Amino acid sequence: MNPFFQIEKTTESKARAGIISTDHGKIETPIFMPVGTVASVKTVHQSELREDIKAQIILGNTYHLYLRPAMEVMQNAGGLHKFMNWDLPILTDSGGFQVFSLSDSRKMTEEGVKFKSHIDGSYHFISPEKSMEIQRQIGADIFMAFDECTAYPSTYTQAKLSMEMTHRWLKRCIKWCEENPEIYAHRQHLFPIVQGSTFSDLRKISAEFISEQNCDGNAIGGLSVGEPEDEMYRITDEVTDILPKEKPRYLMGVGTPWNILESIGLGIDMMDCVLPTRNARNGMLFTWKGVINIKNEKWKNDFSPLDEFGKSYVDRDYSKAYVRHLFVSREYLGKQIASVHNLAFYLDLVKTARQHILAGDFYQWKNSVLPELKNRL
Repeated sequence: MNPFFQIEKTTESKARAGIISTDHGKIETPIFMPVGTVASVKTVHQSELREDIKAQIILGNTYHLYLRPAMEVMQNAGGLHKFMNWDLPILTDSGGFQVFSLSDSRKMTEEGVKFKSHIDGSYHFISPEKSMEIQRQIGADIFMAFDECTAYPSTYTQAKLSMEMTHRWLKRCIKWCEENPEIYAHRQHLFPIVQGSTFSDLRKISAEFISEQNCDGNAIGGLSVGEPEDEMYRITDEVTDILPKEKPRYLMGVGTPWNILESIGLGIDMMDCVLPTRNARNGMLFTWKGVINIKNEKWKNDFSPLDEFGKSYVDRDYSKAYVRHLFVSREYLGKQIASVHNLAFYLDLVKTARQHILAGDFYQWKNSVLPELKNRL
């Protein structure tokens, strides 16, 4: 039995329910992970994340935390958990996606990436070893290997070279971790990342290579970067056929509620995305009945609860008309209410999916709710 990940129930196809065990607590899968880029899930208090939204794990971002508040502050605080007063699990990405998105201000070599800070223009260098060191200092329960996220669209040659670089960097990440034990009292778990763009043969090579490294879990990167949804699902399906079943699978940067349910159906256990909070700040609310643009005129005199099917206190305490008024008036409270609502909905979505997996009717349920989730209200 794998002490890190236990599968409780599998379905007639790929969806499964499990439990990830970390030193900061257990995570029931499938799970959605709110993104807390700079030690904060935007506009949301930690107490709301714990008690109302029911988040079981959140993300921190290596690139952003490295630049600010910087690692001296992080270590003096005793790690990210203590710094932000969050005693549940944390996952950090490697910083690779952010570094590679700085296409006009970075230079990549075999050794690593030199880049210019978006904050003050200062130059920095991150190698696979440096990424591991930073994530050790942050103290995440789950941390990611340093990879190159291939842009979309990409040529076959570009995707192949990028994938091969990611594999070489992974070997260096593993070696560094073996030689440098944890600096805090809790254990950290390394996840490598499958790359290869939308090319099936490259994804197969990468998934097989990643699997051979025998890390505690595995991630799929380089998707949800502009490719059609059908391509994302196709690659996810192909990769989960290869990745070991006894280890958790993390699909990075996904996505909409329907993306999440389809990905769960393809064997994904963990997902994250900035979309629920980013779209919330623009007035977009996700609900069981569809997507609401709360800024629309139609809600001006609608004094019904924000979401009659919602599980958060904001769904009961505030009306559609009031939240619309906050957005029209450019009051920050509107963004906060919308963010809490969306995150609570996402966590309710994966919790309900888990319940249907355990009950054995996930696929029938998924297919019945997908059309309503996509409604434009």
